[in-house]
Amino acid sequence: MTTSSSTQGSVLAQALMEAKIGSQVLFPNDADYIAREQSYWSQQARLKPACIVLPRSANEVSTIVKALADKEVKFAVRSGGHTPHAGSNNIDGSITIDLSLLNWTRFDAASETVDIGPGGRWRDVYGELEKHSRIVAGGRNGTVGVGGLVLGGGISFSTGRRGFSCDDVISFEVVLADGRTVTATASEYSDLYFALKGGSNNFGIVTNYKMHALKNDGIFGGLKIYPKQVTPQATEALVRFTASVASDPDSHMLWFHTYTEQPDFKDIVVVIAVAQLAGVADAPAYQGFKDLPAIMDTCKPTTVLGGVSEYDVAPGNNQSTFYTATFANDARIAAKATELHERLVADLKGLIPDGDFTTQCLLQPLPKVYGERSASSGGNIMGVQNQRVDGLLFVAIVLLKTAAQQAFAYPRIRAWVEELKAYAATIENGNFDWVYLNYADGSQDPLRSYGAENVRKMRLAAAKYDPNAVFQKLCTGGFKISHVVERELCKL
Repeated sequence: MTTSSSTQGSVLAQALMEAKIGSQVLFPNDADYIAREQSYWSQQARLKPACIVLPRSANEVSTIVKALADKEVKFAVRSGGHTPHAGSNNIDGSITIDLSLLNWTRFDAASETVDIGPGGRWRDVYGELEKHSRIVAGGRNGTVGVGGLVLGGGISFSTGRRGFSCDDVISFEVVLADGRTVTATASEYSDLYFALKGGSNNFGIVTNYKMHALKNDGIFGGLKIYPKQVTPQATEALVRFTASVASDPDSHMLWFHTYTEQPDFKDIVVVIAVAQLAGVADAPAYQGFKDLPAIMDTCKPTTVLGGVSEYDVAPGNNQSTFYTATFANDARIAAKATELHERLVADLKGLIPDGDFTTQCLLQPLPKVYGERSASSGGNIMGVQNQRVDGLLFVAIVLLKTAAQQAFAYPRIRAWVEELKAYAATIENGNFDWVYLNYADGSQDPLRSYGAENVRKMRLAAAKYDPNAVFQKLCTGGFKISHVVERELCKL
């Protein structure tokens, strides 16, 4: 940001205060400003905006967006602040719109729907809905924000039945670049509605999500931790589990090959996060793990709120990197991912002798039934409906203490993923093109992976609802449709 632009941002901040939202404008010397910056999950996301603006309603969001657009001031938009890379949800020298005061969860029993504000966290949403024995198809980590997860697609415990989180949205209330507030549904502003289902922050600022309420009286869930020696058997069990999702959609799992920085236990372990939505304690889908010797087992009858609280296994306040890819559901690929992960851990121990870091080789089922459920709900912009065989969603996660450590690790993280993709290429249809936006590194191009037709639809929607490209040129954070080069449909 240039000095003149920074000054312009400060002038605009003063104007916003005069527009009677001054109590929600924070400046760098304010204690609340410092607290909001420190609340970003990763260190890289903590920048130095000229001010932080916290609207309390869609009308205030409209006032802010119109003022920013009229003065051509750059800005960022924050929901929960969990995306790790710099600039995705914050900005240096200009204005960050912080949606944290747009935090509500309103269950309507007559319609079995829930209105959810974008500034809430999923633990807040589930905590309110638990009073009514209801859940939504929301996030699996309680600290993640509502807005970013849904606009990036969103995988939930219910994805085997409902599709992605965005597929269960009935309507989006959206503030457009010209300040208008519209409600996008399958029948009104339908092109915008479709584009928002995975299209991220390219079209406006969503100020309310209306989602289906789902009855749930409790789940069976928790964590199971195994020694690294069972990795071969655990990868085989993961592949069998993924193949079973279509016949057992209530059983959900995340699979980690992880190095932990716990003081008394610095080693690689295998962790599975279990969530059985029907509350079945011994569901057949988990059979492959039954005879493996567990170091720890916390699985028990619980609630979705209890589950998302326990599954927060990636600590914040680190130099954090996510890098993602998708592959065929093949035990050889999963085994290669863990082999390369062990090599990365050894490299990092050479730099960080005390082992004070965390790495995760996260593999999740990506069965074709997920895309089928999306299609039955009307589809989304992500292209997952084109998937023809079961897959695995892979994420390399590395959490370090200092920027110097991050500089050392980052090229090695990318090399890990690229070598894994090269190995998968030796297996017929081993690589999928699809990139899950919510796990993507800033250098990746998830929108491009949605396929040429969906790229075209997003471009048309962006041009129609934001003809001056405010959310491309001024709101520069996140993945921008204007930066995508079209190509053929992704090969899923």
